[in-house]
Amino acid sequence: MPFGPLISPEVLSASRPAIRLLDARPGAEAYAAGHLEGALHADLNRCLSTASDPGFDPSRGGRHPLPSPSAWAARLGSWGIGPDTPVVAYDDASGGNGACRLWWMLKAFGHAGVAVLDGGLAAAAAAGIAVTGDVPEAPPALPPYPCGRWGLPTVDIGTVERQLKDPARKVLDVRSRERWRGEAEPIDPAAGRLPGTVNLPYTENLEADGRYKTPAALREMYLRLLDGTPADHLTVHCGSGVTACHTLLALELAGLPGASLYVGSYSEWCRSGKPLGKGA
Repeated sequence: MPFGPLISPEVLSASRPAIRLLDARPGAEAYAAGHLEGALHADLNRCLSTASDPGFDPSRGGRHPLPSPSAWAARLGSWGIGPDTPVVAYDDASGGNGACRLWWMLKAFGHAGVAVLDGGLAAAAAAGIAVTGDVPEAPPALPPYPCGRWGLPTVDIGTVERQLKDPARKVLDVRSRERWRGEAEPIDPAAGRLPGTVNLPYTENLEADGRYKTPAALREMYLRLLDGTPADHLTVHCGSGVTACHTLLALELAGLPGASLYVGSYSEWCRSGKPLGKGA
């Protein structure tokens, strides 16, 4: 079965008994209202971040901090996922609302068999995959996944602050252009951006139908943005380190891997007292 980093609804439909399907949307209500048949709920807030943990503070790590590697390893085991388990993640935002974050988290554990459902829930339903409110039977649990660290590059707030002053590096903000310019901020307490960033919204990775652009089109777009900067000298961020993973997957498709993820992203930066940029 072809795998990663994307899988089409058509291929998924023919392969479903062999894969572990995970719904990465936030909130129990959305999952209960209807999910792809057989999908377990990998809630963005409870499973893919510590946003629901007691004492959660978005000024330290942003609105969706990563769980500890040990907690993630235990979570994978509880879903019956081991190193050889093929996994497909989906959401209702063409990968931008948790599915690509889940993809990144598994890739960061060295998991080879993981893909994001191209086009998400809507594309799957249009392809005839059943949507149901029934909760599937939990698979047999496995021991914690045998990995103890994040194996893909991340940066903290101090590192990204230094990178912003380094002409050999680029820091990419994938939020909307209006949020990057500081004209609107629907989620965080202050509008603006990290001064010195470049902007390319993650939605530019997609065609009008909500599926990813071709690898060739993505490569052309990101080579133009990089303008000679190596891909491994790029740091990607968004509001809270979730939609940034959508662009990290696009870079992988484009054959430009190696960029770092700033997990805390703008939600941490704007609460830190550090300067904010605005304007075109």
